[in-house]
Amino acid sequence: MADSITLLAGLPGIGKSTLTLQVANELAKLDRKVLYFSGEESVEQIASRGRRLGLKSGIHVMNAYHLESILATIQSEKPGFVVVDSVQVMQSENIESQAGSISQVRYVAEQLMQLAKSQGIPVLLIGHVNKDGNLAGPQVLTHLVDTVLFLEGDSHHHYRLLRTTKNRFGAVDEVGVFDMKEEGMISVKNPSAIFLEGRPKNPIGSVVVPVLEGTRTFLVEVQALTSATHFGYPKRTASGIELNRLNIIMAVLERYAQIKLDSSDVFVNVVGGLKLSEPAVDLAVALAIASSKLKKPLPSDLAVMGEIGLSGEVRSVMQIERRLKECEQLGFQKILMPTMKVNSKLSVTQVSSVAEAINKGVGCSE
Repeated sequence: MADSITLLAGLPGIGKSTLTLQVANELAKLDRKVLYFSGEESVEQIASRGRRLGLKSGIHVMNAYHLESILATIQSEKPGFVVVDSVQVMQSENIESQAGSISQVRYVAEQLMQLAKSQGIPVLLIGHVNKDGNLAGPQVLTHLVDTVLFLEGDSHHHYRLLRTTKNRFGAVDEVGVFDMKEEGMISVKNPSAIFLEGRPKNPIGSVVVPVLEGTRTFLVEVQALTSATHFGYPKRTASGIELNRLNIIMAVLERYAQIKLDSSDVFVNVVGGLKLSEPAVDLAVALAIASSKLKKPLPSDLAVMGEIGLSGEVRSVMQIERRLKECEQLGFQKILMPTMKVNSKLSVTQVSSVAEAINKGVGCSE
C-alpha cells in the first residue's frame, strides 16, 4: 500500500538488512526512488553488502539516526519507498532520553507513521528482538504499524522463515521460506525436499512429520537421541520444539507406553533449524524417542502426525488432506495418524493411543 508502514523484526544477523536491500533493489528497478536510512552501519558497509548481493539499481543510502533530519530529507526528496534501519537506534531531540528507550521508540514510530499516512509514502522499519524472541521496545510499536513481519531461523543454518503476525490489508497465514546464500535470500520452491535432504534410509530415532506453516505444508525431520545418564540427573534438551512439551511427551511415554526414560538423557532436534509449535508434531517426537530408546528404526517412507493427550490418547489434527497430499508428492507411502476419516491412496495406519502407535510404527521397517 502507498501509505503503509511495515515492521520487519528478527534476531541480529538473521538477514533482515539483506532481505530489505533485495526488496529495495526490486523497487528501484521499477523507477521508484528508494531512501535507505541506516543508524547502525556506514554507507560503505551497506554498499559492500550491495555489491556482494550483485545489486545494480540506484538506492540512496544515508547514515543517519537523527529523526528530524530524516523527516526533513523525506519531505524534500519525496521518495517512493523509505527504509529505517533500525527503529531502536533512531533518536529525536524532542524526547529527553537515549535511543532505544520506550519513549524514543514510540515517538519515532509515531512520527514516521504520520509522515507515511500524510505523504502517501510506504515506510519499512527494521526492528530487533530480545533473547526471548519478542520484539524489543514497547508493544505499542506493533499497534502503530500496519504490518508486522518476523524473520525466523537459526544463524547456524541456511534456512529462514518469514512470517506475518499482523496485516491490516489481508491474511496473516502466508509464510515465505528462504535459503540464505552468499548472493542473498533465495526463495525455496520446495521446502520439503530441502529439509529432508541427506536423510538416511531406515534411520533410528528419526521421524518425518507433515507440518502446516500458514498456507504451506511441508515435511520436516524430527530426530531423537537417548543415552544412559552418567551424572545422576538426566538431561532433556530440545531444539525446535518447546522443552515443556518434550517433558509432557516423555511423561506420557513412561506412563502409558512403558518406555523408561528416568535414567536416560534425551535430546530432540528439528532438522533445518525450524521451530515447530503445532500439536501435530507430538506423535513424531514420541516415536523418534521410542525408536532411539528401543534401537529400532522406522520405515524411511513413513510419515507420522498426531497430537498426544495426557491420557496417552492420539488426537486428530487439522487440514489432514493437505498433509497427506504433501506426503504423496514427496514419495511417502506409509502414514501413521490418528483415527480419522480420510480418502487417500497411501497406506494409512490409524491409531488411538501412543502405545499402539509405537507397536505399529517402531520396528516395522523393511
